[in-house]
Amino acid sequence: MSLRLLVIAERPEYRLLVRKHIEIEWPDAQVHEHRLGEDEPLDDKFTAAGFDAAIILDAPAAPGAAAAAGGLAATGAQVTTPAQALTAELSAKAEFAPLVVVALQDAPPVRPADTARIQRLYGRKIDRDGLIRAITSASREHNKSMTARRALPDFNQLYKFGAMTIRGHRCIRQVGSGGMCKIYLAESERAATLVVLKVFSQVPDVSERIVGFDRFLQEYEIVAGLNHPNIVRIYDLGIADDHAYIAMEHFPAGDLRQRMKTPVAPEMALSYLKQMASALEAIHAVGVLHRDLKPANVMLRADGTLCLIDFGLAKANELDAELTGTREIFGTPYYMSPEQGHAELIDARSDLYSLGVVYYEMLIGRKPYTGASAMEVIYKHKRAELPPIDAKYSSHEPILRRLLAKSPQDRFQSARELLEAAEELKISA
Repeated sequence: MSLRLLVIAERPEYRLLVRKHIEIEWPDAQVHEHRLGEDEPLDDKFTAAGFDAAIILDAPAAPGAAAAAGGLAATGAQVTTPAQALTAELSAKAEFAPLVVVALQDAPPVRPADTARIQRLYGRKIDRDGLIRAITSASREHNKSMTARRALPDFNQLYKFGAMTIRGHRCIRQVGSGGMCKIYLAESERAATLVVLKVFSQVPDVSERIVGFDRFLQEYEIVAGLNHPNIVRIYDLGIADDHAYIAMEHFPAGDLRQRMKTPVAPEMALSYLKQMASALEAIHAVGVLHRDLKPANVMLRADGTLCLIDFGLAKANELDAELTGTREIFGTPYYMSPEQGHAELIDARSDLYSLGVVYYEMLIGRKPYTGASAMEVIYKHKRAELPPIDAKYSSHEPILRRLLAKSPQDRFQSARELLEAAEELKISA
């Protein structure tokens, strides 16, 4: 098995240099990079169990940061770099992968002693031979540690998800359940990151076709085939103890519903609109409709970008009759298009209507149509006039009215057409 190494550093030139040293020595090594200060911080529950070692680069700061640090030092304040802070944090975790800390500075007068779990290299330049020796030693320590852990009586409990055992995924906790699935937060040793594990809770009978199971598997097939920054990443699909599961991207920043609890500035709402439209353009291009676009199915990454999830109700157009039967209603009434709410034939313009509802809610702070029952809301989508839009949103009104037109023919005819209109709005704003 090839080495799997996690390289953590602020400056890209040092990450690249370490990667080159590793790949020269081990051409088949799998090197994952963490951009310290740019990427989302490592989760407290993350143990890097899928890595043989983690290499932390404590490099000199950029000139501006160095000057600031020098000023602090002149006042007598102790300066701790982000790499040093992370080293202290990770070294305190008994289950974290062994650390190799490369400090690009002269060794201090009193050098910390190396241990089985943490080794330090000092010098103004990276000592390639020393780095290779340290990684080799750390890998051996990792293998010894994993062997010892596997011998513990409760080791298998790490991979238990309810009554199921899913190797390669360490259960952290159950975070939800709904319909056919239970949802867990887990650490994937294969993906080497925290994932959301969606476990199909119904064992499919081979003698009877289960529509829900087909839809569950289709979610993976649809999304795994797309590589788009605003569509959830899928890491794994498998079967364990006769239960199917999907391992997908984890979003600790939460969803758009949570974000909308505080006002969304019009400029930000427009940015979110364009990101969602871009994702829909990619989905529609492969003949797929989402059919359940709503704030709870739009997730936020730490960098502020949005991502569409939950394709359990999505369908490939040609599979509609097979999976959903005739005239069934799926989705959430508040965000349903008029034709979807009345079980009529739908196309990409139905998703655009749902996007319009989300956009309206982001801007105005409330849904366009509410009611005492689902049927009342569905009726209003079909028959009620769009509520008046405040004058301060007048520049957004043409897009809103086209997205929320009752007839599909009066809406934007594609996500691309919407994106072009949104770009024009940005220029004129």
